[in-house]
Amino acid sequence: MILAGVLTALAVAAWASGRVPEHLVALYFFAAAILLQVAPPAVVLSGFTSGALWLIFGGQLMGAAIKHTGLAERLAGGALRTLGGESYGRVVAGMVALGTGLSFVMPSAMGRVVLLVPIAAAVAERCGLGARDRGRTGILLAAAFGTTVPAFSILPSNVPNAVLLGGAEALGVTIGYLEYLALHFPVLGLLRALLLAALLPRLFPAAIAGGNGAGKAAAPWSRREVAVSALVGLALLLWATDALHGIPAAWVSLAVGLLVLVPQAGLVPPRAFQEQVSYASLFFVAGVIGVGAVLGHSGAAVALGRALGGALPFAPGSPALNFASLAALGAALALFTTAPGLPAVMTAMAGWLSGVTGLPAKTVLMAETLGYGNNLLPYQSPPLVVAAQLGGLPVGATSRVSVLLFGLTAAVVLPLDYLWWRMLGWL
Repeated sequence: MILAGVLTALAVAAWASGRVPEHLVALYFFAAAILLQVAPPAVVLSGFTSGALWLIFGGQLMGAAIKHTGLAERLAGGALRTLGGESYGRVVAGMVALGTGLSFVMPSAMGRVVLLVPIAAAVAERCGLGARDRGRTGILLAAAFGTTVPAFSILPSNVPNAVLLGGAEALGVTIGYLEYLALHFPVLGLLRALLLAALLPRLFPAAIAGGNGAGKAAAPWSRREVAVSALVGLALLLWATDALHGIPAAWVSLAVGLLVLVPQAGLVPPRAFQEQVSYASLFFVAGVIGVGAVLGHSGAAVALGRALGGALPFAPGSPALNFASLAALGAALALFTTAPGLPAVMTAMAGWLSGVTGLPAKTVLMAETLGYGNNLLPYQSPPLVVAAQLGGLPVGATSRVSVLLFGLTAAVVLPLDYLWWRMLGWL
């Protein structure tokens, strides 16, 4: 248990510092954990059998097809015509809104960032913003954060929420889609989306080119663009209706991704495959999942949670204190477990937390979102790291937004969220 904790702390410190590439940290962790026999290889390498990794891989293939066929450029032009391409602030707000809206119909943050980042990059290019322009960074960050941060308040829209739902069901607690949405989206979701739309143009100010083509008529569709649109539309349809057919989002992504690779179609030629598929992001995601699996297998995660929880001022009959302590416990644990791993750890502690707070188990489970939904650093949310790697975003810029949003959430959003919980009768 101690060795698992030490290796995890080293990996987290390396990811947080940004001095070592994320995928190398993951590879070093794999090697050390297996050689030191911290956990069986099947546990350490469990990220490679996780659906999350294959969802990303398939999404990258779709993203490569969208970019190579020119569909990204077409979609960028359509977005600019809809948003009004003369205002940088409107473009940023529009990307946040697009990402938030897509969270309701596409159940994977990884898939969304893989699809949105090429479109956001094309939008920035149409606005005359080069690779080193702050405005390009702002637009891509709007897409990345806009489709990951609000999604924590929409039940089926990311992996942590799915883990929470499964853990709750194992405890005999049913969490409904609408009750989860009503509790979390108005403050934790919508308010933070509005904060992003207001903050990003100020953090990364820019003036966009007036002749960006927003008002130009679109050229006729090519056969390849139609084919990619049909395949991506099929993926979106299957993602949105997974409750009906039961096919996990990961395998839908992989199947559609393989279809775009059919050589005769010419949608993703070998050169585009080599340039667009990021193996580094795949290793990183597998590493994050592996860290969580090793912590869980060793028992270190629950032990750490109880140690941190014992230091917090939980008190039955003190709703404000319990609300703040649950949020603080989740935020602290997420630094080690990352967002996907936190629900499993806190759900295992739900009985104990219910006892020390005097709150119902369902309230304690719902409070987990306060922790894993507010990440201090980007490495805690794998979709953000994938977006940064795919878009070539500076680590410092991504971290700056993450830290600032964490602080604003703690200082402004969570107090308002507490009042919202009280008004709805959850505390």
